[in-house]
Amino acid sequence: MTLQTEYEFVLPRGYVDKDGTLHREGVMRLANAKDEIVPLNDLRVQRNRAYLIIVLLSRVITRLGDLGEVNTGVIENLFASDLRFLEEMYNRINEDEATVSVTCPECGAKFDKEFGRLGES
Repeated sequence: MTLQTEYEFVLPRGYVDKDGTLHREGVMRLANAKDEIVPLNDLRVQRNRAYLIIVLLSRVITRLGDLGEVNTGVIENLFASDLRFLEEMYNRINEDEATVSVTCPECGAKFDKEFGRLGES
């Protein structure tokens, strides 16, 4: 069993660079703890909490079309629908919930049990 750490995507509209080239295909990797902690020290995030997703995405998107680098400037210039798409993808692949297969000790039935976030009941 291997852990999938990278996920390909195709943006609904795409990023248009300064030369007019459209970039739609990309790769996002799973976030690590540092990816979620470092942006909190960014002054742009401290001034405007909505900027957090811009910094987060610039850290976890490893490829977008033929661009050499995906930085905050690229993410800032995405169309709103593409930003929402990537935010939803980020949340989906970095989901805090876990599912495990369990067996009922009384009847032997097997089923998946979903555990929520820490602290939730």
